[in-house]
Amino acid sequence: MNPVDNPLAALPDSGYVYRTAWRVATGDIGADLNLRLDGVARYIQEVGAENLVDAGEAEAHPHWLVQRTVIDVIEPIGFPNEVSFSRWCSALSLRWCTMRVDLVGSDGGRIETEGFWIAMNAKTLTPQRATDSLIEKFSTTTDEHRLKWRPWLTNPAEPEQAMPFALRRTDIDLFEHVTNTAYWHAVHEVMAVEPDVCTPPYRTVIEYRKPIKYGEEVTVCWQRRTDTPTPEVHLALTVGDDVRAAGLLRRLSLG
Repeated sequence: MNPVDNPLAALPDSGYVYRTAWRVATGDIGADLNLRLDGVARYIQEVGAENLVDAGEAEAHPHWLVQRTVIDVIEPIGFPNEVSFSRWCSALSLRWCTMRVDLVGSDGGRIETEGFWIAMNAKTLTPQRATDSLIEKFSTTTDEHRLKWRPWLTNPAEPEQAMPFALRRTDIDLFEHVTNTAYWHAVHEVMAVEPDVCTPPYRTVIEYRKPIKYGEEVTVCWQRRTDTPTPEVHLALTVGDDVRAAGLLRRLSLG
């Protein structure tokens, strides 16, 4: 089975699960008053930062890069609402891990996510080994301790539509790359054109191929596929002919 078809790992009955909560911010909702995907991406990043502080690992591991983000919108979380977050490790290796974050609204709504995170050395810009104490804490919620990177997505073969995607200086992080949340702004542009694919429950995935830097001319292109059990939209953010990120929008079967 293609990994993109698999359900995300369930919340474990025991082990180290970090929990926190806060209200949906007005700046993170769309015209339908629901939490946007870029807001979800920001929230799971902030929960991750809190998680590292709670685990006593923030000083040893201040910098992480995300290689893939999966967001399953089971039921939208609207405004006003308080969101409860649960974060735990679903697989790990010495230098990277997959971290699950579930968002549950106090007045309804549920969003499940998973990120493939790489611990980075800010000076060398290369992956660094996790501390033994981090591995010990995170391994309490998974039996998968030899995680390897395997792409889930392929680049769109013959994109049917395209639009320019302008970058802002506020989209740039400390590594001088476009932030992971900015990619979700591009996804929202495609969702506006293909709304039926993103009727809940639905799954969205972004895989980051190469960094995008400020000043580069970025294009969002996509292809709608109907040769699948349910319609899918495959998208890419490109600079010239170079694919910098690939994405997927599809309905989600809760079977």
